[in-house]
Amino acid sequence: MLKEIGSIFSFLTIIPTGKATLETIAKYMYIFPIVGIAIGLIVGSIAFGLSIFLDPLVVSLLVVASFAIVTGIHHTDGLADFADGLMVKGTKEKKLAAMKDLSTGSAGISAIVLYVVGLIIALSLSVGYELFLAILLSEILAKFSMVLMASIGKSASLGSNSPFVELMKSPKKLSIAAFITIIPLVVLGGVSGIVMFGASIVMTLFLVSLSNRSFGGITGDVLGATNELTRLASILIFVSI
Repeated sequence: MLKEIGSIFSFLTIIPTGKATLETIAKYMYIFPIVGIAIGLIVGSIAFGLSIFLDPLVVSLLVVASFAIVTGIHHTDGLADFADGLMVKGTKEKKLAAMKDLSTGSAGISAIVLYVVGLIIALSLSVGYELFLAILLSEILAKFSMVLMASIGKSASLGSNSPFVELMKSPKKLSIAAFITIIPLVVLGGVSGIVMFGASIVMTLFLVSLSNRSFGGITGDVLGATNELTRLASILIFVSI
Protein backbone atom coordinates (compact mmCIF):
# COMPACT_ATOMS: atom_id res chain seq x y z
CA MET A 1 0.00 0.00 0.00
CA LEU A 2 2.89 2.37 0.67
CA LYS A 3 3.94 1.97 -2.97
CA GLU A 4 0.44 2.86 -4.15
CA ILE A 5 0.28 5.90 -1.85
CA GLY A 6 3.64 7.04 -3.21
CA SER A 7 2.41 6.67 -6.79
CA ILE A 8 -0.75 8.64 -6.08
CA PHE A 9 1.25 11.32 -4.27
CA SER A 10 3.37 11.72 -7.40
CA PHE A 11 0.20 11.90 -9.51
CA LEU A 12 -1.39 14.63 -7.39
CA THR A 13 1.79 16.63 -6.73
CA ILE A 14 5.08 17.47 -8.41
CA ILE A 15 7.03 15.47 -5.82
CA PRO A 16 8.42 12.28 -7.40
CA THR A 17 7.69 9.48 -4.91
CA GLY A 18 6.72 6.67 -7.27
CA LYS A 19 5.59 5.70 -10.76
CA ALA A 20 2.47 3.87 -11.92
CA THR A 21 0.12 3.62 -14.87
CA LEU A 22 -3.07 5.66 -15.04
CA GLU A 23 -5.06 2.46 -14.48
CA THR A 24 -3.16 1.72 -11.28
CA ILE A 25 -3.73 5.25 -10.01
CA ALA A 26 -7.43 4.93 -10.83
CA LYS A 27 -7.63 1.56 -9.07
CA TYR A 28 -6.41 3.12 -5.83
CA MET A 29 -8.22 6.43 -6.21
CA TYR A 30 -10.10 5.78 -2.98
CA ILE A 31 -6.94 6.63 -1.00
CA PHE A 32 -6.80 10.14 -2.47
CA PRO A 33 -7.81 11.54 0.98
CA ILE A 34 -4.60 10.09 2.47
CA VAL A 35 -2.60 12.14 -0.01
CA GLY A 36 -4.86 15.08 0.86
CA ILE A 37 -3.75 14.66 4.47
CA ALA A 38 -0.09 14.71 3.40
CA ILE A 39 -0.52 17.81 1.21
CA GLY A 40 -2.53 19.51 3.94
CA LEU A 41 0.17 18.81 6.51
CA ILE A 42 2.90 20.17 4.25
CA VAL A 43 1.13 23.38 3.20
CA GLY A 44 -0.57 23.80 6.57
CA SER A 45 2.76 23.60 8.40
CA ILE A 46 4.22 26.22 6.06
CA ALA A 47 1.23 28.46 6.76
CA PHE A 48 1.47 27.95 10.52
CA GLY A 49 5.16 28.84 10.56
CA LEU A 50 4.75 31.90 8.36
CA SER A 51 1.80 33.21 10.37
CA ILE A 52 4.04 33.61 13.41
CA PHE A 53 6.09 36.31 11.69
CA LEU A 54 4.10 37.75 8.78
CA ASP A 55 0.88 39.64 8.15
CA PRO A 56 -2.13 37.37 7.42
CA LEU A 57 -2.57 38.70 3.88
CA VAL A 58 1.08 38.06 3.05
CA VAL A 59 0.84 34.59 4.57
CA SER A 60 -2.24 33.75 2.51
CA LEU A 61 -0.49 34.86 -0.68
CA LEU A 62 2.49 32.64 0.12
CA VAL A 63 0.18 29.74 1.00
CA VAL A 64 -1.56 29.98 -2.38
CA ALA A 65 1.89 29.99 -4.00
CA SER A 66 2.79 26.91 -1.94
CA PHE A 67 -0.32 25.10 -3.17
CA ALA A 68 0.65 25.97 -6.74
CA ILE A 69 4.20 24.69 -6.27
CA VAL A 70 3.29 21.47 -4.45
CA THR A 71 0.38 20.46 -6.68
CA GLY A 72 1.75 21.74 -9.99
CA ILE A 73 -1.53 23.69 -10.59
CA HIS A 74 -2.82 21.03 -12.99
CA HIS A 75 -6.16 20.97 -11.15
CA THR A 76 -6.31 24.75 -11.41
CA ASP A 77 -5.90 24.37 -15.15
CA GLY A 78 -8.89 22.03 -15.03
CA LEU A 79 -10.93 24.79 -13.38
CA ALA A 80 -10.08 27.15 -16.24
CA ASP A 81 -11.07 24.58 -18.88
CA PHE A 82 -14.26 23.77 -16.97
CA ALA A 83 -15.25 27.45 -16.94
CA ASP A 84 -14.51 27.79 -20.66
CA GLY A 85 -16.67 24.77 -21.42
CA LEU A 86 -19.59 26.03 -19.35
CA MET A 87 -19.61 29.43 -21.03
CA VAL A 88 -19.72 28.11 -24.59
CA LYS A 89 -23.18 28.24 -26.13
CA GLY A 90 -24.33 25.31 -28.18
CA THR A 91 -24.23 21.55 -28.05
CA LYS A 92 -22.47 19.33 -25.54
CA GLU A 93 -19.93 18.50 -28.22
CA LYS A 94 -19.03 22.19 -28.63
CA LYS A 95 -18.66 22.55 -24.87
CA LEU A 96 -16.40 19.51 -24.66
CA ALA A 97 -14.31 20.84 -27.55
CA ALA A 98 -13.88 24.15 -25.71
CA MET A 99 -12.59 22.33 -22.65
CA LYS A 100 -10.05 20.44 -24.72
CA ASP A 101 -8.83 23.60 -26.45
CA LEU A 102 -5.22 24.26 -25.38
CA SER A 103 -5.80 28.02 -25.22
CA THR A 104 -7.54 29.49 -22.18
CA GLY A 105 -10.56 31.68 -22.88
CA SER A 106 -11.85 34.73 -21.03
CA ALA A 107 -14.15 32.59 -18.86
CA GLY A 108 -11.23 30.43 -17.79
CA ILE A 109 -9.04 33.42 -16.98
CA SER A 110 -11.86 35.03 -14.98
CA ALA A 111 -12.45 31.80 -13.06
CA ILE A 112 -8.77 31.52 -12.11
CA VAL A 113 -8.58 35.17 -11.01
CA LEU A 114 -11.72 34.85 -8.88
CA TYR A 115 -10.51 31.56 -7.43
CA VAL A 116 -7.07 32.88 -6.46
CA VAL A 117 -8.47 36.11 -5.01
CA GLY A 118 -11.13 34.19 -3.10
CA LEU A 119 -8.55 31.76 -1.72
CA ILE A 120 -6.21 34.56 -0.62
CA ILE A 121 -9.02 36.41 1.15
CA ALA A 122 -10.38 33.25 2.81
CA LEU A 123 -6.96 32.16 4.06
CA SER A 124 -6.20 35.64 5.41
CA LEU A 125 -9.11 35.33 7.84
CA SER A 126 -7.31 32.71 9.96
CA VAL A 127 -3.93 32.54 11.68
CA GLY A 128 -1.85 30.02 13.58
CA TYR A 129 -3.38 26.64 14.35
CA GLU A 130 -6.76 27.65 12.94
CA LEU A 131 -5.14 28.40 9.59
CA PHE A 132 -3.30 25.06 9.70
CA LEU A 133 -6.56 23.27 10.43
CA ALA A 134 -8.47 25.06 7.68
CA ILE A 135 -5.86 24.03 5.12
CA LEU A 136 -5.60 20.44 6.32
CA LEU A 137 -9.34 19.73 6.44
CA SER A 138 -10.11 21.50 3.17
CA GLU A 139 -7.40 19.57 1.35
CA ILE A 140 -8.76 16.24 2.59
CA LEU A 141 -12.22 17.22 1.40
CA ALA A 142 -10.89 18.43 -1.96
CA LYS A 143 -9.49 14.96 -2.61
CA PHE A 144 -12.57 13.16 -1.30
CA SER A 145 -14.80 15.22 -3.58
CA MET A 146 -12.99 13.81 -6.62
CA VAL A 147 -13.43 10.27 -5.31
CA LEU A 148 -17.14 10.89 -4.73
CA MET A 149 -17.58 12.42 -8.17
CA ALA A 150 -15.86 9.51 -9.92
CA SER A 151 -17.96 7.09 -7.88
CA ILE A 152 -21.36 8.55 -8.79
CA GLY A 153 -20.60 10.22 -12.13
CA LYS A 154 -20.36 8.99 -15.69
CA SER A 155 -17.75 9.80 -18.32
CA ALA A 156 -18.69 12.47 -20.84
CA SER A 157 -16.20 10.98 -23.29
CA LEU A 158 -13.29 8.58 -23.43
CA GLY A 159 -10.23 10.16 -21.88
CA SER A 160 -8.03 10.31 -18.82
CA ASN A 161 -11.10 10.36 -16.59
CA SER A 162 -12.48 7.07 -17.91
CA PRO A 163 -10.39 4.66 -15.78
CA PHE A 164 -11.24 6.61 -12.62
CA VAL A 165 -14.97 6.54 -13.32
CA GLU A 166 -14.94 2.86 -14.28
CA LEU A 167 -12.83 1.64 -11.35
CA MET A 168 -14.55 3.72 -8.65
CA LYS A 169 -17.96 2.10 -9.07
CA SER A 170 -17.48 0.24 -5.80
CA PRO A 171 -19.41 1.06 -2.60
CA LYS A 172 -16.58 -0.49 -0.61
CA LYS A 173 -13.97 1.86 -2.07
CA LEU A 174 -16.21 4.89 -1.51
CA SER A 175 -16.82 3.79 2.08
CA ILE A 176 -13.07 3.51 2.72
CA ALA A 177 -12.50 6.98 1.26
CA ALA A 178 -15.34 8.40 3.38
CA PHE A 179 -13.93 6.75 6.53
CA ILE A 180 -10.45 8.17 5.88
CA THR A 181 -12.02 11.58 5.37
CA ILE A 182 -14.46 11.65 8.27
CA ILE A 183 -12.03 10.63 11.03
CA PRO A 184 -9.80 13.74 10.91
CA LEU A 185 -12.80 15.97 10.18
CA VAL A 186 -14.58 14.85 13.34
CA VAL A 187 -11.53 14.51 15.59
CA LEU A 188 -9.91 17.80 14.59
CA GLY A 189 -12.76 19.84 13.18
CA GLY A 190 -15.68 18.81 15.37
CA VAL A 191 -18.94 20.43 14.32
CA SER A 192 -17.14 22.59 11.76
CA GLY A 193 -15.66 19.48 10.19
CA ILE A 194 -19.06 17.81 9.93
CA VAL A 195 -20.57 20.91 8.31
CA MET A 196 -17.67 21.08 5.86
CA PHE A 197 -18.13 17.41 4.99
CA GLY A 198 -21.83 17.89 4.29
CA ALA A 199 -21.18 20.98 2.21
CA SER A 200 -18.55 19.19 0.12
CA ILE A 201 -21.03 16.43 -0.68
CA VAL A 202 -23.67 18.96 -1.72
CA MET A 203 -21.17 20.80 -3.92
CA THR A 204 -20.01 17.58 -5.57
CA LEU A 205 -23.58 16.50 -6.31
CA PHE A 206 -24.29 19.93 -7.80
CA LEU A 207 -21.21 19.79 -10.02
CA VAL A 208 -22.09 16.27 -11.19
CA SER A 209 -25.59 17.46 -12.12
CA LEU A 210 -24.23 20.58 -13.84
CA SER A 211 -21.69 18.54 -15.79
CA ASN A 212 -24.30 16.01 -16.87
CA ARG A 213 -26.48 18.78 -18.28
CA SER A 214 -23.62 20.70 -19.89
CA PHE A 215 -21.28 17.96 -21.09
CA GLY A 216 -23.20 14.70 -20.80
CA GLY A 217 -20.99 13.58 -17.91
CA ILE A 218 -17.71 14.36 -16.19
CA THR A 219 -14.21 14.77 -17.58
CA GLY A 220 -10.73 15.06 -16.09
CA ASP A 221 -11.14 18.84 -16.14
CA VAL A 222 -14.38 18.58 -14.17
CA LEU A 223 -12.62 16.43 -11.57
CA GLY A 224 -9.84 19.00 -11.31
CA ALA A 225 -12.30 21.87 -11.01
CA THR A 226 -14.15 20.01 -8.27
CA ASN A 227 -10.90 19.68 -6.31
CA GLU A 228 -10.27 23.44 -6.49
CA LEU A 229 -13.85 24.55 -5.81
CA THR A 230 -14.24 22.19 -2.87
CA ARG A 231 -10.99 23.44 -1.34
CA LEU A 232 -12.14 27.07 -1.61
CA ALA A 233 -15.67 26.38 -0.37
CA SER A 234 -14.38 24.34 2.59
CA ILE A 235 -12.00 27.08 3.71
CA LEU A 236 -14.74 29.71 3.38
CA ILE A 237 -17.07 27.59 5.51
CA PHE A 238 -14.38 26.96 8.12
CA VAL A 239 -13.56 30.66 8.59
CA SER A 240 -17.27 31.56 8.63
CA ILE A 241 -18.39 29.21 11.39
